[in-house]
Amino acid sequence: MNQITESYVDSLALNSNAIKNGKDLVKKDKLSKLCSSPDQTFMFGECKGSGSTPYICSVDFIKADAPVFRCSCPSRQFPCKHNLGLMYAYTMGKPFETTDIPQDIVDKRENAEKREEKKKEAFSVDNVKKRKPNKAALVKKVSAQLEGIGILEKLILKLIQSGLGSIDKKMIQTLEEQAKQLGNYYIPGAQTALRELLLVLKSDVDRETTYSLAMEHLNILYSLVKKSKDYLQSKIDNPDPEVMMDTDSTLEEWIGHAWQLVELRECGRVQADAELRQLFFRSYTDEARGEYVDEGCWIELLTGNLRMTRTFRPYRASKFIREEDSFYDVLKVKELFIYPGDMNPRVRWEDAAIQQPEELDYDRMRSHACKSIPEAVKQVKNQIKTPLADKHPVVLLEYADIACDEAGFLLVDKQGKQLRLADISWLNHSTTPLLSWINQHHVSNHAMLVMFEHDLERNQLLAQPLSIITSDNIIRLLY
Repeated sequence: MNQITESYVDSLALNSNAIKNGKDLVKKDKLSKLCSSPDQTFMFGECKGSGSTPYICSVDFIKADAPVFRCSCPSRQFPCKHNLGLMYAYTMGKPFETTDIPQDIVDKRENAEKREEKKKEAFSVDNVKKRKPNKAALVKKVSAQLEGIGILEKLILKLIQSGLGSIDKKMIQTLEEQAKQLGNYYIPGAQTALRELLLVLKSDVDRETTYSLAMEHLNILYSLVKKSKDYLQSKIDNPDPEVMMDTDSTLEEWIGHAWQLVELRECGRVQADAELRQLFFRSYTDEARGEYVDEGCWIELLTGNLRMTRTFRPYRASKFIREEDSFYDVLKVKELFIYPGDMNPRVRWEDAAIQQPEELDYDRMRSHACKSIPEAVKQVKNQIKTPLADKHPVVLLEYADIACDEAGFLLVDKQGKQLRLADISWLNHSTTPLLSWINQHHVSNHAMLVMFEHDLERNQLLAQPLSIITSDNIIRLLY
């Protein structure tokens, strides 16, 4: 419990409302009978609610990096506001009586330890190899996916044959109904791709821009249909379809597969002992998915690889899923699970420890930056020209200078090659004007993280600045 600070408790809360409600319980003196164990691994107390009987709430720190929250209230949020209030009471210096851990908690700890041992055993390499999916059920699912992809193919051909100029409100309504029906075919990724096209067709931007964006989405859908048909058919034809998971591209995810950690481990997509530092963070709304997305970009201190984290919070369940936030310390991850991807694959982890940054970290990060702008641009272009690849990769660039001309800012490398810096539509958040406020000491000879986008109107590759890594700091322009 010694690690409990107000900022730590804030980080455990699901959202800002939970933080406010938890603190209000302490301010209104709703908590009573506050107790903690002699070894400082357990705290509990009572909290007055709307009824006559107070709620019993507790926080178990037997695993410091994964506290267990318990409360007799009906809330489905963990931690609930009563758990948060209990911890805020501790940080605010409220008196806690030292007492033994209740026997029911001791029993629950023992049961949890047994479950953890079984989980580790089931998750071991030997047992993973023994895992045998139901082949008949898998073939049935793939057959349904093929049928859904066939429906999507007919929709795309119909749009191409009739032309975008013929699309009216009635056609959009028909497409929306058919997009909804695709939900019955186990292809949520393809369904989302169609909804993204519909959002473009329904947008209020000028016709020329709408058609350009719509053609780009049609190209993605066409490629998705073509690749999916061949891939899914190969699964049907293969006598052991479960061994044919595509880990070399994002095709599985485009179709709609949700990767499980055990699958990533089985495919060898796990890295031991990674040290991560977050370089930017943002939250945005994905209308096509019907979800809020918390996205962060992280750099591996040892390798310089740039990784992405994304937490998806469906609209209906968002208040029950923890809302991620900016992270400023170093994260030491025991096992880093890496999803199939392109330049910046998505990652995930279960256990991690937090440590303070060291001065050496900043030079290590800067040493990994790409030293040639043309080399970085070539790599980005090679990726974004592939229809199903991520169209907004991030790159860490070493720069000699941040210059300025009549059109705006330019990033200049040591060979004098330039890159236009500008805000991109994908982020929908301005950062480039902030460069005007950068200290003169940071204008030259540092590293900048940028996100790329191909501007269709100007047919130009743009890069938006996200953060600057100096010799002793990370200046985050988007956090």
